[in-house]
Amino acid sequence: MLDDLARHLPALTLVYSAFILAVASPGPSNLAVMATSMERGRRAGMTLALGVTAGSLSWGILAAIGVSALVAGHPGALYVIKIVGGLYLLFLAWRSARSAMRTDMPAPKAAVSGRRTFLRGYLMHITNPKAILSWTAIIALGLRPDAPALIVYAIVIGCALISLAINQGYAILFSSAPMIAGYRRVRRRAEAVLAAFFAFASFKLLTAQL
Repeated sequence: MLDDLARHLPALTLVYSAFILAVASPGPSNLAVMATSMERGRRAGMTLALGVTAGSLSWGILAAIGVSALVAGHPGALYVIKIVGGLYLLFLAWRSARSAMRTDMPAPKAAVSGRRTFLRGYLMHITNPKAILSWTAIIALGLRPDAPALIVYAIVIGCALISLAINQGYAILFSSAPMIAGYRRVRRRAEAVLAAFFAFASFKLLTAQL
């Protein structure tokens, strides 16, 4: 077992490095984690981040067992996912735009259940067709023809832990007192930027060629 891991360590290092860059770069999921953490606090942000990680792990498992090849062979399935993901991003854009138009500071949304927050993060990631394409590339990047099943597990579990660490780190960082104070000062501009980003991401997703 250890010999197999050592033999494939260069490939695993490449996979983990690529995945760190992909997860840490700005995108709908981690921007939502940042905004939620500043607006609703650390617990809500960490719960949303956990949902995002669960969505990423779901795609990782599907990619590892070869469902990604099935999706790639049936463009209609990917098309449906693309439409659902685009509409969900548009919904998030509308919510952010509505918040940006408010002159008063919205009351904390403590009443929103943890389950709903988790589900929001999960749906945000699971309805993004780029996630399955990214995971397909990650799996292909780390596998060689002679790779044992252990390496597949190492890729999926390792990347899931990376996603968990980065997204939870964002939630902790952006729920700190200085970040919250800064968010209160620039809330409307931040929400407007977030709305524009979600709208742009929705447009790109809905108009992208598969």
